[in-house]
Amino acid sequence: MRPPYLLLDIDGVLIPFPGADGSIPSTHSRHEVVPTGRSADNPVTVWLDPAHSPMLMDVIRTGLVTPVWCTSWRQDAATLIGPLLGLPPLPHIDLPRPQITTSHPKGYLWKRDHVDAWLGNAPAVWIDDDFTSLDHTWAAERTVKGTATLLVQPDPHLGLQAEHLTEVTTWVSQSPAARASDD
Repeated sequence: MRPPYLLLDIDGVLIPFPGADGSIPSTHSRHEVVPTGRSADNPVTVWLDPAHSPMLMDVIRTGLVTPVWCTSWRQDAATLIGPLLGLPPLPHIDLPRPQITTSHPKGYLWKRDHVDAWLGNAPAVWIDDDFTSLDHTWAAERTVKGTATLLVQPDPHLGLQAEHLTEVTTWVSQSPAARASDD
């Protein structure tokens, strides 16, 4: 049996949003990247924490999860952000580019319907900073129906912290889906 998916967002998780005063955590380093569709004379500034690489690799190396990018960065997650963090190439969910003015057009995270269809009945841990109570209800309902689902929601101004990954490894090591994959 395949281990649960570890769905990773980027903005607000690996790239924190500036605080009200414009500050970024001092742990993060500035990088310029050129996403698909942009020209080299119009790069995007991103702030990444080099400590994320060893923390994420520790989780990935356990073999208890199958990591997948779940971000509006799409394939640029694997070609731009992952390499800056020293992560191996990871697949991504090919999310659409919706014409929306809010990330919660139906009261929940816009990605959720696409993620739900992509996951099918696969167990998952999803790390994203932008869940609503409806997303948490969705995860609880999946779990009750037998598809273990955990949502981890970092503060978007701080991003991913060690305790989030401790929560992931603790949860997944206790998950029946993870134990079944060891058999």
